[in-house]
Amino acid sequence: MTQNLSRPRLSRTHAEAPLTLAVTAVDEKGQTQDKMIACERPLTLYLNWQPIVTLMTLGARPEALALGYLKNQGFITDIHRVTSVIVDWEVNSAAIITDEDTSHVQEKLSEKTVTSGCGQGTVFGSFTAGIDEIQLPTPSLSQSGIYALLKNLGQYNDTYKNAGAVHGCAICQGDQILSFVEDVGRHNAVDTLAGEMWLEGLQGGDKIFYTTGRLTSEMVIKVAKMGIPVLLSRSGITEMGLTLAQQLGITMIARAKGRHFLIYHGADTVQFDGELA
Repeated sequence: MTQNLSRPRLSRTHAEAPLTLAVTAVDEKGQTQDKMIACERPLTLYLNWQPIVTLMTLGARPEALALGYLKNQGFITDIHRVTSVIVDWEVNSAAIITDEDTSHVQEKLSEKTVTSGCGQGTVFGSFTAGIDEIQLPTPSLSQSGIYALLKNLGQYNDTYKNAGAVHGCAICQGDQILSFVEDVGRHNAVDTLAGEMWLEGLQGGDKIFYTTGRLTSEMVIKVAKMGIPVLLSRSGITEMGLTLAQQLGITMIARAKGRHFLIYHGADTVQFDGELA
């Protein structure tokens, strides 16, 4: 992603972990095959040394995941007051230190909801705070542009192509992919991209958010908090996801693959130019 002048300065690790693992499987004919499987590991987030949650993750970009999760859940609000993000895979932990007041953490932790996210995500009482105040810009899209973006997205999904068992999400601008990440749950992938945008000081008004997962209420809220007015998915939608998209003014496009897509909300933002990319 292109850096912004408002990019914060903080100390952080760049922890890397293998995304896939080679194993041996036996097929229906009794023959041995070498296969790749997706890795999955726990990552416990600590905010000012208070344990918050343990996420099951692929571990692609753990620092961004930790920041994005804490931001989306309302535990921290100012990236410039975060002093360090330290990930240690030896103990499967991410320690985030901020000089923000975190005395409210225990109260927030007392109210949580298990979501429809893959692997069962968890959101806390502060998750929906402030969404009524979000003002998103009206996007301008084209049929041919959506086709071109979907074609370019086909070059990604490396872990899925090698091992399956993961979801992919991307921040896009026009038909270009600015950042793509995969994880074992779509909620982790969106939090990772939210954390990256926060770190880089990027605005979402001219961006498109793509996911291979379904568009649930959780996904719509997180993307709205990122300031992104367009949601594009290869999968389907839920009733609550659609209701929130209508309330927040998010253009919701689903079942998008090849030269097919369905616009569930915001059809007036798409120019049907009939051109095939």
